Amino acid sequence: MKLKLIYPKWKKLKGQTTFNLPPHGPVVFAATLPPYVDISFTDENVEALDFNEECDLVAISMMLSTQVKRGWAIADEYRRRGKQVIFGGISTMLHAEETIEHADAVFLGESEGRMEEVLNDWRNGRLKKVYNYMTQQPPIGDVGPARRDLYKRELYNHKGVQMVDLFHASRGCRFSCYPCAVSYLGGRIFRPRPIDKVIEDLASIENNRLFIVDNSLAQNKEWEMELFREMIPFKKKWISHTIEDDPKVLDLAAQAGAWYVYQAVYDTSDYIKERVKRYHDHGIGVEGTILLGIDNQSEDDIKRLIDFLLEIDLDLAEFTVMTPFPHTKGYDDYLRQGRIFDFDWDHYNAGQVVFHPKQMSAERLQELYEYAWDTFYQDESQEQKMFRLFTQVVMREMEDGTFRPRNRELANKSFGKDVVRNIKVS
Repeated sequence: MKLKLIYPKWKKLKGQTTFNLPPHGPVVFAATLPPYVDISFTDENVEALDFNEECDLVAISMMLSTQVKRGWAIADEYRRRGKQVIFGGISTMLHAEETIEHADAVFLGESEGRMEEVLNDWRNGRLKKVYNYMTQQPPIGDVGPARRDLYKRELYNHKGVQMVDLFHASRGCRFSCYPCAVSYLGGRIFRPRPIDKVIEDLASIENNRLFIVDNSLAQNKEWEMELFREMIPFKKKWISHTIEDDPKVLDLAAQAGAWYVYQAVYDTSDYIKERVKRYHDHGIGVEGTILLGIDNQSEDDIKRLIDFLLEIDLDLAEFTVMTPFPHTKGYDDYLRQGRIFDFDWDHYNAGQVVFHPKQMSAERLQELYEYAWDTFYQDESQEQKMFRLFTQVVMREMEDGTFRPRNRELANKSFGKDVVRNIKVS
């Protein structure tokens, strides 16, 4: 059978540097399909979707709330043409009730060990409207290597530089942060993959640079240290979310190739300042993730926080406004309090205010969000700071003999499109 797998496009945030990374969810899903399924994959963020391409069944994988309306439109068109459509992925789970209206079936949960049943139902004309496995996670040892062969590599390349591959060593999270839906999606359970499975997956990735997309690696110190020890021989360079604040762990992470981490900066304490310094002491860069507009923040608090960021030597900063995504505590609270005024899911991009903050107007929070970006990057642009981090990783790769020069044949291409060079001739 021919299955058309689609990752819908979404509108990127205005004024920010855009890099299209190869999406992880679709290729993880693809790995759970039986071998008789012939998969054709389209990531709409880097190539156009051809509705006339021959297929038997359409699968739409959605990760972000800003993808759902486009996903629904795609499904509506395929169904108008007589094709059946099944949805899956994180934002399908967050927006399931609305998505059902545009689907022949929605799959909720993790798909390992489940897809044979779904395809048998489809083949026999009894596809169920809902397959709900959200509270029945498969054994974590069943998670195998993703189907990265489905990527069109040249489309994830910027001026000859290949984008990082995405990779996960665990699922779930034992924390339940206020703005986060992970505990709803997978329960408050940390589920590390067996190390031999992690190594099998790593060994299948040719790319020398990775983004480890786990919610946090700082959940089980012994497993985390074993993971880093096993990664050392691969000599890959990688990005991740938080690493355990322990010198032994940080040292192993550096040896394993930690390039830079996303670290939440939530206050102006000495602890945060020292936390960033400890990363830097081990040669690990830091991209601060800063959430603006939570209830305990005043306008002065936000301004002080932005000033603090300029003092602590962050390599990069990413600012987001508090966004009440469905199935989070924030959404439940704000909905009950009547504070959400915008339910257009295209606007749930963490850069647009959709609720009434507690200590300022929505308009003022939007202004402070813009002020944060402008202030942090006023002396050195986001592109310049990124280039500095990129230079650091190139130097490290040269030192350990793993550097791969950029593909000169793609030097005039960016994510499949021609690069427009503004060269002025006097």
